[in-house]
Amino acid sequence: MTGLSEIESLKSENQKLRKYISLISAEIELIQRVGEIRQNFISSDDSKHIITPIMDRIFRIKDEKLTLQKELDLD
Repeated sequence: MTGLSEIESLKSENQKLRKYISLISAEIELIQRVGEIRQNFISSDDSKHIITPIMDRIFRIKDEKLTLQKELDLD
């Protein structure tokens, strides 16, 4: 039985690592998009309306990543 629980534990850790990698990819992509928007909408109020929800998502991603970092002991 110990082997089975160890396998389940490894599967769970693997899923968390995959999620962590996915979050990193999403964060990088969103940060790049914010940069592109800022370049294309220089000094525009429209850019703030577009960027604000993206930045909110980036902050949520960072929170999720931090939680996973702690669970996976990646600090």
